[in-house]
Amino acid sequence: MRKVPTGFPKNFLWGGAIAANQAEGAYNLNGRGLSVADINEFRNDIPIENKMNKEINTEYIEEALNSSDRVFPKRWGIDFYHTYKEDLKLLADMGLKTFRTSVAWSRIFPNGDELEPNEEGLKFYDELFDEINRLGMVPMITISHYEMPIHLTTAYKGWYSRELIEFFTRFCKVLFDRYHEKVKHWIIINQINLIVHESFNHLGIAEDKVDHLLEAKYQGVHNEMVACGYATKYAHENYPELQIGMMLCGGPAYPATSKPEDVFATVRHNQMEYFFADVLLRGYYPGYAFRYFDDIGINVEFGDGDEEALKNTADFMSFSYYYTRICDAESFRDGNQDHRNPLLPANPWGWSIDPVGLRTYLNLFYDRYQCPIYITENGVGYYDELDNGEIHDPYRIDYYRAHIEQMKEAIKDGVDLRGYYAWGPIDIISCSSSEMSKRYGFIYIDQDDYGNGSKKRLLKDSYHWFKKVIESNGEVLLRV
Repeated sequence: MRKVPTGFPKNFLWGGAIAANQAEGAYNLNGRGLSVADINEFRNDIPIENKMNKEINTEYIEEALNSSDRVFPKRWGIDFYHTYKEDLKLLADMGLKTFRTSVAWSRIFPNGDELEPNEEGLKFYDELFDEINRLGMVPMITISHYEMPIHLTTAYKGWYSRELIEFFTRFCKVLFDRYHEKVKHWIIINQINLIVHESFNHLGIAEDKVDHLLEAKYQGVHNEMVACGYATKYAHENYPELQIGMMLCGGPAYPATSKPEDVFATVRHNQMEYFFADVLLRGYYPGYAFRYFDDIGINVEFGDGDEEALKNTADFMSFSYYYTRICDAESFRDGNQDHRNPLLPANPWGWSIDPVGLRTYLNLFYDRYQCPIYITENGVGYYDELDNGEIHDPYRIDYYRAHIEQMKEAIKDGVDLRGYYAWGPIDIISCSSSEMSKRYGFIYIDQDDYGNGSKKRLLKDSYHWFKKVIESNGEVLLRV
């Protein structure tokens, strides 16, 4: 009889994750083109809860591209393009076994539709991946993480245009051909279900370039999943040692009440959250998706060969975990929306804190897909304050301790959890609000929302705590 696991597997991958667009900077160096992230504006004149990426139109794009006095922090990031050796050394010294980042699409194909890649961009990632490996960390690389060349949104209609299937597949092939010996773990699309909260960043569809925005988004994701199928097929046929993954943001919502109507509305809501994983891990569209599209009056066009391409499924599942939400029948009727759970505490940005929800998701996803799982983002944003050159962040330690405890319980439940990536192990620009002051890291960077500061790296209390967690393989979770 199989025994219940007593802790994390010996080969468990403790890691950290960032994105190129939030860290690298160097937006105009060595042939890199502008990306969708380069027009994410920081503003300090709006309430904190409204600091989220919104829909974008062509007028905004043109103004952002021609502005000289607005603030776009992702253009400079934390200058990881130049500091990656020092930053990776700090992370390796903390004990990280693996490191996740992304390849900036516009650094390799500046416009996105070129036939040949930018060699200077490829050389940078050669050196970056070599350094990750040299420091003994396993690279987990995301191919598309909100870094679409802006040209693909202006000359085309982002992922709504089927031409992007060819452009993106070419991008993937270049990466697999170039780096297959350096990188064995790939995620093709970051958080593929974020077609609402990060829809422009994700899909690059300007709202005034299509007639039916929601339909265009689902068509865009369809085209994206077809491209994933082609890319996965190429990787499996040419480099069978590669592991190709898919990634969701979060997971199912809870019913707001025990009313049967709320419970069933939540079932339908949740289906359209893990719909993307069903396609990418099972290889076909489920019936509930066609019913949902029919109910809301949208049509997703399948091109020749699309169904066959989707049969090339991913090898592992991954997901980010930050918060849980609740759903009710009325919210579902109003557009499949969910909302915050009032019973849970939250960080200053209103993101609820629910460690037990992580165990719940791990069980639900493993029951559904029966494949290896990686938590490729988990963390919490807070304001950190310097205290005589030190950063005391017990709130961050408490957050991570509670979530790691629930991961351990999920492993005891039988979940095949292979790795865990703390989000932003070094402070980076916030994805949703484009600010530096929303900090996730174990390493503090002396830099403000406008890019000012010494840029000095300082170790927070949580750095030393997480180092002990990794050294003990998740057994030592006491506060330092």
